[in-house]
Amino acid sequence: MQPLPQQWQVDSGATGDLSAAHAAKLVCELRQAQPATQCTEKFEATYCSVKTVAAHSASMAKLYFYYSSMNAGKSTALLQSSYNYKERGMKTLVLAPAFDDRFGVGKVTSRIGIEAEAITFVAEDDLLVAIEKHAEANPLHCVLVDEAQFLTKAQVFQLGEVTDKLNIPVLAYGLRTDFQGEPFEGSKYLLAWSDNLRELKAICDCGSKATMVVRLDQNGNAITEGSQVEIGGNDRYVSMCRKHFKEKYFA
Repeated sequence: MQPLPQQWQVDSGATGDLSAAHAAKLVCELRQAQPATQCTEKFEATYCSVKTVAAHSASMAKLYFYYSSMNAGKSTALLQSSYNYKERGMKTLVLAPAFDDRFGVGKVTSRIGIEAEAITFVAEDDLLVAIEKHAEANPLHCVLVDEAQFLTKAQVFQLGEVTDKLNIPVLAYGLRTDFQGEPFEGSKYLLAWSDNLRELKAICDCGSKATMVVRLDQNGNAITEGSQVEIGGNDRYVSMCRKHFKEKYFA
């Protein structure tokens, strides 16, 4: 019997990194190669391992939270993820808070100039219901949420329902803390309830990882009081490491 082609020689310890589509493709190729009764022990082990991964990957949507301070490329990462799905003929739904109108309402725009249309939401919206309606009209393969720190506790729960009941993966991108070092409501519950947490890194002026955000007045001094939500860009906010945040905030 001929040895397995290289692309079929999948180490059982590495199959967890296969995408569902790749795993399914391998299963189809393995089935067509020859009947299982003629397989070697290695062939059977590979077949079963890949088949298991394909079924597992296809059946379990997850809620992801990509968090960071400002200027870490969250919107860029979101737009790239959406593009990757669309490039493969899959449908995505991009959500963004209605009050974030820095680049126009209903748009997600990155600092490097790329953008995409988005469906806006407000605090009172039921995201499970909204996403379910979109999925009925056009099958969805992924939901992406920009500025996810502005979600309510109820909406984070609803996104969990989207993954658990509708089997649609959700990728949420947002800040972890506000200008006072306090967690946003949406971020707090995304950190608590997401299946996967992934940090996107920004850099402080000192070269260390920036984990905090300072809100500045017109003179460049740290603002220590005010509304948690105040839309602004680099003219209003600066990302810093914890050490320099404390020095600036408590000066």
